[in-house]
Amino acid sequence: MQNHDPQDPSKIAQMAADREVQQFARNLFLGSCRYNYSYNFKWLGRPIIQYPQDIMAMQEIIWQVKPRLIIETGIAHGGSLIFSSSMLELLGSDGQVLGIDLDIRPHNRVEIEKHPMAKRITMLEGSSISDSILEQVREFARGKNPVLVALDSNHTHEHVLQELELYAPLVTKGSYLVVFDTVIEDMPDELLGSRPWRKGNSPKTAVHEFLRTTDRFVMDKELENKLLLTVAPDGYLKCVKD
Repeated sequence: MQNHDPQDPSKIAQMAADREVQQFARNLFLGSCRYNYSYNFKWLGRPIIQYPQDIMAMQEIIWQVKPRLIIETGIAHGGSLIFSSSMLELLGSDGQVLGIDLDIRPHNRVEIEKHPMAKRITMLEGSSISDSILEQVREFARGKNPVLVALDSNHTHEHVLQELELYAPLVTKGSYLVVFDTVIEDMPDELLGSRPWRKGNSPKTAVHEFLRTTDRFVMDKELENKLLLTVAPDGYLKCVKD
């Protein structure tokens, strides 16, 4: 059967190479950050705190991979957990979502747990890199395949690098390890406030260091390039080896 997919990889490549378009996208991104643009959106009623383009990318990944387990570090208001759960619901599988956060605010937990998509969600409170949490995560992941991981908690180089090293072994061939907020490396300090992460100490620097130590993952630049606006440049990592 002929493939009628209207997506044109050559156009995506041309757009990625168009400096004028890329500069326009950068200006739009930085301008929108001044107004907390990523806070404007909800998924099925819960704040998701993501750019719509990255939500679309995750939708494509989940539909393609069909994971039985999605592990997410960083919960906040729970919109991303609800999104992942709803995608698994559409797939009609027995897929589960495991969310991890150092501090799950009680009001957020209440809203997540009473949501119709909560039936697929399990939450763990604690540091994503602690031995106790990792033991629970590994046990939860046992026997589940494929596994998809998204990292969106503490954004310092050291923390993200530890997450990459600890969670990468759980990701199965053909699936993804997605690192959000790598864009911090490309942002001016005045947009980052008093947080410790910034240029030179960011998820992107952690990704680059991690990739120098493994051949299991490659950057999916075609996926990134078609988004034009993304908080995860260099952060969509596809697992290409067992």
